Amino acid sequence: MTSRRVVAAEMAMLSAAESVLRAGGSIAFDDDPNGALYAAIDATGAAEWRRWIEVDGGTAVVLTGARASRLGIAAWLDGCLTIPLQPGDDVEALAGCRDRVVMPSGRRSYPASAAAEAAVMLAKQAGLLPAVLERARGGRAAPTLRLPGVELARSTAGTTEPLTLGVTVRLPIPGTNAARLFAFRAATEPAEHLALVIGDLGARDAPLCRIHSECLTGDVFGSLRCDCGQQLRMALTRMAADGAGVLLYLRQEGRGIGLLNKLRAYELQERGLDTVDANTHLGFRDDERDFSLAASMLRQLEITRVRLLTNNPDKLSVLERHGVAIVEHISHCVPANEHNRAYLLTKATRSGHLLRDLVSAAARPLPVGT
Repeated sequence: MTSRRVVAAEMAMLSAAESVLRAGGSIAFDDDPNGALYAAIDATGAAEWRRWIEVDGGTAVVLTGARASRLGIAAWLDGCLTIPLQPGDDVEALAGCRDRVVMPSGRRSYPASAAAEAAVMLAKQAGLLPAVLERARGGRAAPTLRLPGVELARSTAGTTEPLTLGVTVRLPIPGTNAARLFAFRAATEPAEHLALVIGDLGARDAPLCRIHSECLTGDVFGSLRCDCGQQLRMALTRMAADGAGVLLYLRQEGRGIGLLNKLRAYELQERGLDTVDANTHLGFRDDERDFSLAASMLRQLEITRVRLLTNNPDKLSVLERHGVAIVEHISHCVPANEHNRAYLLTKATRSGHLLRDLVSAAARPLPVGT
């Protein structure tokens, strides 16, 4: 078996583990010295793990460092934290399924094992909250699925799968008939990433390029609480006017936390949290996206130089790190509105996005009588 087939088989196994966790099943690792079972707290049909708490002892919850920090259990950790459960603990609240939870002072906790961290990573990749229930030694239950090794999950979960070009079709859009859609896919991910190429890229030494992350609420429904839909349409308009361009549409909804979790973050924002704190409240990093996918797509399109439409410095650095030359950085701002002004200001002040005019306007005192 070639190394590529080995990787594909490993990724398929991890994909199966994600499906098991989503369905409320449990996983275990053959080489885990603790012999523990893990189940996702935020899962469909999760009645089984509730019985773990009621019937067996030795049950704990495993949370990310971001979530533990939000709970005040520990300072931000790079890894995960394991917290033994006690009678009366609200496990779903601990995991972030509800917006508030009070942790008893002095609660014992300790760094999570390698197996526990791997289980959390798999739950995150499955589109669930990154929090799992751990039952030491498995109690009387057997896992739904056994994985051969902790290191397999730790080294592969969270890594980018190689993308391959699946299909190319002509796609006339408003503003131009000269557009083609390229669909890229990975071996085990169900969602395809897309590249919309406008005009003749060969006619430009460095075509306009926009890396756009999927936003169903903004792109489809025209939500005013973000700037995504406006940025998408403005990018296509600019490319059509310029005669050539490529829009890379990455299927990384909600800064990579998934649609359901993005909507949960919206609920938290309605209770007063900003975008950054809402994501960390749920146990995620501020931004979980992987922009190296965009570099892979550009390479396959034989594009090595671009004029990048972005306000996000991370996109600039990632493309350059992966061998794509940024010939020109072009600001890509849309006007703020009453619904997204705070969101955009958080982008600028906490996430480092290049929105100087917005920050300057926020810093100016309001006119007398306003």
